[in-house]
Amino acid sequence: MRRGIWYAVAAYIIWGFIPVYIKQLDNVPAPQLLSHRIVWSFLCLLIVILAMTRFAAFGESIRNARILKIYFLAAMLIGVNWFTYVWAVGSGFIVEASLGYFINPLISVLLGVFFLRERLRIWQWVPIFIAGAGVAFLTYAYGKIPWIALVLAFSFGFYGMVKKKGELDSLDGLTLETGMLLLPALIYIAFMELNGRGVVFHAEVSTIMLLMGAGVITVVPLLMFASAVKKIPLTTIGILQYIAPTLQFLVGVVIYKEPFNLSKLIGFGIIWFALIIFGIESWIHHKAQPVVIDIE
Repeated sequence: MRRGIWYAVAAYIIWGFIPVYIKQLDNVPAPQLLSHRIVWSFLCLLIVILAMTRFAAFGESIRNARILKIYFLAAMLIGVNWFTYVWAVGSGFIVEASLGYFINPLISVLLGVFFLRERLRIWQWVPIFIAGAGVAFLTYAYGKIPWIALVLAFSFGFYGMVKKKGELDSLDGLTLETGMLLLPALIYIAFMELNGRGVVFHAEVSTIMLLMGAGVITVVPLLMFASAVKKIPLTTIGILQYIAPTLQFLVGVVIYKEPFNLSKLIGFGIIWFALIIFGIESWIHHKAQPVVIDIE
């Protein structure tokens, strides 16, 4: 179990500092950065599958039309999520992007209610209403709806809901998703290169290496997280998941000096308070569940 916790912590720390990595590629337009992330992520995932001698099983599993439909939708959602995040970081909205991943667990709960007919306990509704008040306050403070946070939260929330209906594990699933996005990404990269606006033949070697590394920083934390989920309870994962947006928030405020005034502090504080209630309620409910012993 201890190893699983360390895997989870390491994955969330990597995700938390991804803005620093993306900032090193400020000279690469967001659509090209996204396209390269898709290409190099797919290649990394494919290498892992080949190394694990799982390619034949992977090829067999993706012949099912239902699986292809589910993961095509998942691919579209993760594409929207990745593009929004890359653009937000490059445009100086790391703090608002972190807000999206703070409220994502609550959005996922709401999606479960409306689309999967899941029932909420009374004390689960309380943090949702409080978080809604926090978003409303931030809308007033910003003078506009915090659309970056909402797009990230809802796209990832819908992504998780779609994946819930999928039958592939995280490695095969992400390989299929990036594979579905691969052709459009390659076409876009080729188009930009032919028009003299690409980065492959017009950038420094360091930039090319960083673009290739985007695949590694996508795959490594994913594999760590997949291993952690098998070793530790989901309640522990639920608590640890806030490491990533907390680090992203600190990176935005401390390293890149993004503005964070009193109004934003109040809005974030309301949402953090909602998350504390949500976490405590989930922990208490989990502890109250009877232990089931399988004697078969």
